[in-house]
Amino acid sequence: MNKTYCPSLTEYKRRLSREVKIGDLPMGGLNPIRVQSMTTVDTMDTLGSVEQTLRMVEAGCEYVRITAPSVKEAQNLLEIKKELRKRGCNVPLIADIHFTPNAAELAARIVEKVRVNPGNYADKKKFDIIEYTDATYAAEVERIRERFRPLVQICKQYGTAMRIGTNHGSLSDRILSRYGDTPLGMVESALEFLRLCEEENYYDVVLSMKASNTQVMVQAYRLLVQKLDEEGLQPYPLHLGVTEAGEAEDGRIKSAVGIGTLLEDGLGDTVRVSLTEAPEAEAPVAKALIDRYTNRAAEAKPIAPLAADFTAAVVNNAALGQSETAAVVTADADLSPIDPFQYHRRATREVLNLGGQNVPRVMADLSRLPGLEYADLRAVGHLYSAFLDKFQMNDLGADYVYSGQRPIPFMLPNGLKEVVDFSAWVDGGQRSDHFPAFMAAEFATSEARHPELNFVFHNLASLTEEALGLLHADPTAVLILSTDNAHAMPEIRRAFFRLIDKKITNPVIINRQYPVLTPEQTQLYAATDVGGLLLDGLGDGVVLSTELLPERSKEEWLQTLDQLNQLSFGILQAARTRMSKTEYISCPSCGRTLFDLQETTAMIRKRTDHLKGVKIGIMGCIVNGPGEMADADYGYVGVGKGKIALYRGQEVIKKSVPEEQAVDQLIDLMREDGKWIEPVFLEEPVIG
Repeated sequence: MNKTYCPSLTEYKRRLSREVKIGDLPMGGLNPIRVQSMTTVDTMDTLGSVEQTLRMVEAGCEYVRITAPSVKEAQNLLEIKKELRKRGCNVPLIADIHFTPNAAELAARIVEKVRVNPGNYADKKKFDIIEYTDATYAAEVERIRERFRPLVQICKQYGTAMRIGTNHGSLSDRILSRYGDTPLGMVESALEFLRLCEEENYYDVVLSMKASNTQVMVQAYRLLVQKLDEEGLQPYPLHLGVTEAGEAEDGRIKSAVGIGTLLEDGLGDTVRVSLTEAPEAEAPVAKALIDRYTNRAAEAKPIAPLAADFTAAVVNNAALGQSETAAVVTADADLSPIDPFQYHRRATREVLNLGGQNVPRVMADLSRLPGLEYADLRAVGHLYSAFLDKFQMNDLGADYVYSGQRPIPFMLPNGLKEVVDFSAWVDGGQRSDHFPAFMAAEFATSEARHPELNFVFHNLASLTEEALGLLHADPTAVLILSTDNAHAMPEIRRAFFRLIDKKITNPVIINRQYPVLTPEQTQLYAATDVGGLLLDGLGDGVVLSTELLPERSKEEWLQTLDQLNQLSFGILQAARTRMSKTEYISCPSCGRTLFDLQETTAMIRKRTDHLKGVKIGIMGCIVNGPGEMADADYGYVGVGKGKIALYRGQEVIKKSVPEEQAVDQLIDLMREDGKWIEPVFLEEPVIG
C-alpha cells in the first residue's frame, strides 16, 4: 500500500505545489501560505460587503470570498469589486457557488477565482437512484462534465482561478452509492471535475477536502495528495479548512487539530478558519497557525528517519538493487506503521484505567502550584463544597494530577488519582494511593515499583533498546512522552513509531510543555501537537503545562490550570477520541444566512451545553444544512425568514418551525429520543 502523502514524516518540508495565479497574488509554489475568509453580509448590500471586506483585509485576509447563490448576486459582484478598487483595495475576490452553474459562469468573468462544490454543482442529491450500474454511473458523470465544461472554458479564457472544494456533508447520491460517506468518496468527487480541467488544459485549480469531523478531513486531504501523485496529476495547491468549526475556544481548537495536523507535514497553501464569529476574527487565527511554520525547518532538531528503525525494509530495498541512500529515502517516505487514511487506535495493554479500550485520560500538572487547598481543585474540574464537605466533579474533571515533589496534603476526591515523583514516593513511604513517576534512569536502576501503575518519563532519545526492553517486561509501566524539539508532533510521532516497531504496547501519555505564550497560542499549538497524534490513533492521555513568570500570583496559576484542563478535554473532543461535552457544528455565516448565527448559537448553547457528547448542527441556510452537519445528531437549519427546519441526523423532522419556537421543539425532539437531561445546578455554594 502506498502511504506517501507528504514530503517527509520526520523533516519539515513544505509540499511543492503548482503555482496558481489569483489576481495579483499567486498561491502555491514557493509563495507564503495565504490567509483568507468569507463575508457574512448579504451580497446585494454593496456598501456593506465593501466595508466588511476592508475590515477583513485590515485583519490580515489576503483573499476574500463572497457568496453568489444566484445570478443577481453574481452580477452584483461587479459593483462590489468596482467600489473596492475605487477605494484602493485590490484584494482578489472569490465567488462561492453551490447549486447555480449560471451564476458561476457569470462570476468567473468578474472575480479572480470561483469556488464550486462538486456535490452541489450540476449533481443530484435526491437519491432517485441508490444503485448505479457502471453504465448509468458513467452516463451521469458525462452529463455533469458537459455541464461543468463551459465554466472551465470561461475560467481559462478570463484567467480566472478555480477552487474545486469538496465538502464531506454534500456528496452526491451517485458518489455515496459507490464510495459511501468516506474520504475516498470526497477525493473521487473532486477528481471527476479535476480530470476534465486537465483535459481542457486548464490548471489554475486549488483543491479542498473540508469536513467538520477532523478525522475525516485529515484523512481526505492526505488521500487526495496520494491520489494526485498516483494518477500523475498536477500537484495542485491545497486550501485547508475545518468546515463549521464553531465558535470561541472550541472553534479554534477544532480548527487547529485539523489544519495544524496537515501543516505539520508540510501540506497546505492557503488557510481559512471557519468560526461562528465576525469574519475579521478568523484571519488572526489562521495567521497564528501559519506563522508557526515560518522558521520551522531552521529551528527543528534533526529526527532520525524511519529507516533507522525499519532496517529490514532498507536491506530489502538494497537487495533489489537500490543504493543505500535511495533505500533510506524510500523507507522514510512509505514506512509508516500506521494507515494515514483510516483511523485505528494503537493497540495497548490496559494498565489500571489507561490504555486498552479506555478513553484517553487527562492529567493536570499541579507540581508548581503553591499552597494547594481543597478549593483549588476547581481548576481541574473537581468542585469542593465547604457546606457539604465533599467534592463534585463536572464533565471536565481531570483523571490524574501530577504533584511532583510536593504530594497533596489532603485526601483527594473519589476517582482522582495522584502521581508523584519517584523520590517523593520513596521518601513518603511508597504509599499505595500515590503512583510514582520515574525518570528513565531511575526506572532502569530501581527495584521499588508500585504494584499497579508506574509512570516513566521518556523522549525519543531515551527510548533505547534497553529502555524498550524494560517497558516490555513491566505490565504496570505507562510512558509520559515529551519533546523539546520545535518540530514537536513529528518527533513524538516518531517515538510512537519506534514503540510500534518494537511491539511495545505500554500506554502513553502525551506530555507537551510550552514556554510563556498567549492563551490563544497555547490553544492552537497544543491542539496541533496533541490533536495530530490523536487523529492517528496515538496516545492514551494528555498532560499540558506552560511556564508563567515568577511574579505571577496563585490566582493566575489557577486560571492557567483551568484553561489547560479545559483545553485538554477540548482537544480530545475535537479529535473525536473522548466526547465530554456538547459539540456545536455551526457555520461561520455568509450572505445566505437566514438568521443571526452568533446570537442563535449562543441561545442554543445556553439551553443545551450540559448535554454530554451530543452534537448539534446550527446552519444558517439549506446550502449549509443537512450536508455540512452530516456528523451532527440534531440540526437547526434556516429555511426562510423566521422559519427553521429541525433534523435528526440528516433526516428532516419538522420543516417550517417558527424561529421563536424552534429551540423548544429541538429540545422536545431530544426528549423523544431519550437524549435530553434536565440541567442540574448546585444547591449549595461552591467555595473558591
